[in-house]
Amino acid sequence: MGFAEQLTLMAEDELTEYSTEARKIEKLRRKFGLAVPYPQQKDVRDQIAAEMPKNFIATLVEENRQTVALPFWGIGGLGLLFGISGQQPLDFIATAIGFYLAIRIQRWGWKLEAKRLVIKTLDAIAKDIEAERQK
Repeated sequence: MGFAEQLTLMAEDELTEYSTEARKIEKLRRKFGLAVPYPQQKDVRDQIAAEMPKNFIATLVEENRQTVALPFWGIGGLGLLFGISGQQPLDFIATAIGFYLAIRIQRWGWKLEAKRLVIKTLDAIAKDIEAERQK
C-alpha cells in the first residue's frame, strides 16, 4: 500500500468522528508527520490531487453525497415495498439496483471527501513549515 492510500485511509477513519474540519486536520497532521516524511508529502499531495476528478458530478457527490444518493435509496425502498406488497418479484430488481447505486454513490463521496481532507491537511503542514522557515 502506497503513501496515498495510507493517508486516505487515515482520513476516512477521521471522517467517522463528529468534529470540525479544523480539528480533523489538527489530528491528522500528527499522524501524517509520522507516516510520510516531509520531503515526500508534496509528491503524495500532487498524486492525490491528480487522482481527484474535477467534473461537476464528482464535485456534487463530494459535497452532497447523501443528497445525491437519496433518490436511489427511495427507489430501492419502493421496489422492496411494491415487491412485498404486490407480490411482484420483478420489483425486487429495482430494489437491488437502487440500493447498489446508493451505496456506490455514498462510498465514492466518502472517498472523495477523505482525499480532499488529505490535501487540506498536507497544505496546512506545508504552510506551517514555510511559516517556520521565514521566522
